[in-house]
Amino acid sequence: MKKPILLLLGLIMVASGSFAQRARQEIKDNPNLAANNYRAYPAPTAKLTPAPKGYEPFYISHYGRHGSRWQIGKNAFNRPYFTLAHADSLGKLTPRGKEVFALVKAIRQQGLSREGELTQLGAEQHRAIAKRMFERFPQVFAGKTHVDARSTVVIRCILSMQNELLQLAALNPKIIFKSDASYHDMYYMNDEDNSPYAHMISTAAAMDSLKAFDNRHSGAPHMMQTLFNDDEYAKTVNGKALASQLYNTAIALQNTELRHSFKPIWDIFSFDELYNHWLMGTAYWYTKAGPNKLNNGAGMYTQLNLVKNIVETADSCVKLQHPGATLRFAHESDVLPLVCLLNINGYGNPRSSLEQLDDEDWNVYHIFPMACNVQFVFYKDFKSPSKDILVKVLLNENEATLPVKAYKAPYYRWKDVRAYLESLLGKTIK
Repeated sequence: MKKPILLLLGLIMVASGSFAQRARQEIKDNPNLAANNYRAYPAPTAKLTPAPKGYEPFYISHYGRHGSRWQIGKNAFNRPYFTLAHADSLGKLTPRGKEVFALVKAIRQQGLSREGELTQLGAEQHRAIAKRMFERFPQVFAGKTHVDARSTVVIRCILSMQNELLQLAALNPKIIFKSDASYHDMYYMNDEDNSPYAHMISTAAAMDSLKAFDNRHSGAPHMMQTLFNDDEYAKTVNGKALASQLYNTAIALQNTELRHSFKPIWDIFSFDELYNHWLMGTAYWYTKAGPNKLNNGAGMYTQLNLVKNIVETADSCVKLQHPGATLRFAHESDVLPLVCLLNINGYGNPRSSLEQLDDEDWNVYHIFPMACNVQFVFYKDFKSPSKDILVKVLLNENEATLPVKAYKAPYYRWKDVRAYLESLLGKTIK
């Protein structure tokens, strides 16, 4: 009897730890994942579940992030450049240090005065997303239908919107488009700073916890030894700051055309150094926009106006015979709290602590890469109009779950999803 019992205990232990350190292994296999919100958009690979018999898609409500972009702010280019340029002028760089400097110099030359702007890859991502949307749900975009597109007032978002609309127009010239980018809509398109919940995010407990976490996980001795040939000179360099700057350079490379000319610089970090940078970024976003118990998940509630807009717009569109699509283009700092607020794939469930984020499978590179998006796809049975309208949610074009009773997974009754969204609008935190 002992062997079966031991085997059962072993299986229970494996099952309970199925997510333990999953990100650590995934980043080992693909260091680009360490980029978190700088991860280039991954095209979906899973097939969509066929709709229940008789149902066809007829409306899409979408909210997404701009595509791949350059780093934001001149300091992102200048600080690592001048640090390495000075070291190079004194002959203090190793051969690998010189290669890293060449990359930093090239990114600076191409990126200065383009801070935060959409890259070529970013435009391509949105054209591809629009093409897949059209091909996956052709009934939504058939004939003389309407597409209402809104963007924040930021140019990278406007250009992302433009690229999707141009692709849809090429696929169906009969589509009637309406597009806008106005401060008039910013109260729901990008309300993270003006929301009454914004000031509740940075509680003393949350910020102290995050600062202590960063102190436990920062440091890059391997990087310093890789770049500099003089240990005494290396001591004069702010290694913590340089590590952060070069990590940002490393994660940004995949979003530019320079990725074809320069090899990645992940090797300047030990794996633990790289993993710790991922951890610190994940902890930051969990605190800012996730279900952190130390600020009552305040960041999630900055998206209440957006949820209200999704509900109200859908209410009007589902009454139409052929409503088309509502497309919204914004930022990852909106997509992430929206996903958490809706509790898509369980991302709105609090985790034990910042140290347990990987063990408990809270991982932002699966949520908000460049061009990330949430799509609500609505279905109806046109031959039996009295039947319930169904909806399914896609996260980055992959079928996702909501904490709502499914009609037939991954399909939900819209009346149930709507009731759930309405319940969120009625919540308040202090």
